[in-house]
Formats: sequence, structure tokens, C-alpha cells
Amino acid sequence: MSDAETPKLHVDSDWKAQAQAEKERLSKQEAEKAPKGGREEMPPADFRSLVGILASQAVNGLGGYADEQGRVMVDLVGSRFAIDLLAVVEEKTKGNLTPEEAKDLKEVLAELRSRFVQIAQAVAARMASGQGVPTAPAGATPMGRAGEPPAGPKLVVP
Repeated sequence: MSDAETPKLHVDSDWKAQAQAEKERLSKQEAEKAPKGGREEMPPADFRSLVGILASQAVNGLGGYADEQGRVMVDLVGSRFAIDLLAVVEEKTKGNLTPEEAKDLKEVLAELRSRFVQIAQAVAARMASGQGVPTAPAGATPMGRAGEPPAGPKLVVP
């Protein structure tokens, strides 16, 4: 390649100043967004957050999280309660939700109900085979409170 064919580079001598100005502008934007007092901002208190909290409670009861020893804890009664609460929210808000909120709630409920059935069947099979370790909820008596049936066992799977 001859000197005439070699591409020539043109370096803008002002690029460092432009990059520094952009960096400062972005830093200023981040500082304005940052919460005051060093505290983390809470998520918005909206419908999606409410559904998310109840859904995470249901997932937790379905063994979605392990305890400190790495054992899976299944609380079908607690999970069912959270799912039932979401169903109440769906019923009581019917006609008052945006189409997106109604769709999200319906999908969350369908997924949780499906997983509940799967986990309940797996727990029943595990208990029948003797592999699960049932534990009574704290404060439960064999007959529950005032002659009521017990709240239901929790299953700990090592």
C-alpha cells in the first residue's frame, strides 16, 4: 500500500474535553436521582408491588427458598393462604384494574395455582414414602385451637 492509499486518521483534539463533560453530566444526573440521607429508596407502593409481595409469600411457602441449613421448607397452608389472598384481590378489584394489571394478576394466580398443585402432589408422595420430615407449626396442638383441626404440617426436606 502506498502513502496515498493508506487511510489517514483524524483525531479530534477536543474529544477528551467532550468525554469529561459527558461524564460530569451523567454524574450530576445520578447524584440527583440518589436518595437523600444514604437510604435506599423503597419500590413504589403500587398494585404490582402488592401482587409481588403476596406472590413471593406463596412461592416461599412452596419451597422456593431454603433455610440456613440448605433444607427446603414447604408450608402448603401458608402458601394457599397467600394464593387465596391474591384471589380476593382479583375479585375485589374486578373492573378497576388496567388491562395490564388484570392480565398480570391472572397470570400470577394461574402460575401459583399450578405450582401449588405440583408441590402438593410431590409433598404427598414424599410423605407417603417416608422421605419428608413433617413438623408442626409453632404453637400448634394436635387438635389445633379450641378443637379446630390442626393448621397443617410443614415439610422439611433435607
